[in-house]
Amino acid sequence: MEHGLHSEVTAAEFGVALLMLTAIVIYMNASVVSGKRNRKWPLYRIFLWILGVLAIGAVCIGPLASRAHSDFTVHMFNHLLIGMLAPLLMVLSSPVALLLRSLSVASARKVAGILKSRLVYFMGHPITAAILNTGGLFVLYTTDLYFLMHDYFLLYVLVHFHLFAAGYLFTASIIYIDPVAHRVGFLYRAIVLVTALAGHGLLAKLIYADPPETVLKSQAEAGSMLMYYGGDAIDAVLIIVFCYQWFISARPRQTVPEGGFK
Repeated sequence: MEHGLHSEVTAAEFGVALLMLTAIVIYMNASVVSGKRNRKWPLYRIFLWILGVLAIGAVCIGPLASRAHSDFTVHMFNHLLIGMLAPLLMVLSSPVALLLRSLSVASARKVAGILKSRLVYFMGHPITAAILNTGGLFVLYTTDLYFLMHDYFLLYVLVHFHLFAAGYLFTASIIYIDPVAHRVGFLYRAIVLVTALAGHGLLAKLIYADPPETVLKSQAEAGSMLMYYGGDAIDAVLIIVFCYQWFISARPRQTVPEGGFK
């Protein structure tokens, strides 16, 4: 049985490594294609994409992934990587804009049509994304889900996929790096962002006071503090980008004086 589980995990790690390599190759290939058709794709965006993929890989493969099963502090570090840092890095790498630029006109129009659909609007709305993101964390740490996911491999994979997907949706719904068909106002997004950050901080305090079953008190305290302060550090970057976009949007437009510049 143990041998079967070990084989299952090894096969999954190989699959994740293959997906990581594929994601990097596809992104870099798209940047090359985009560079030939349009202007050169920024190198820093490629760098951010690779860092985001590697952050996911660190959670799924290697010593961090192994220790997270028995050490709640390591688990919480992985939570920050896959649920907050990797989504932020990958949103900043603007993959949707790159996709649209690298596709043919006909294909790009089809993708643009999908982006305008009601489903994408609903899933990408800040409130929906915040509920999936912060609400999902409450379900994970205040129910038996945290305990069960370490006993069922498929559940473990689904939880981590949700952490990343919800984190990506939430980040993308707050800062508009990629093209957005249905924009939500800055004030509206600011209220959702502040509420979600408060919820994240509240959950960290709840874990500190009442840790999940089977988690040692010392690990819960260390993990919850890491969640609280580590989350703040990543959120600070999100807030800076959001405020910068708001500032750019709100600043007065420069007008050309009569007779032009002298």
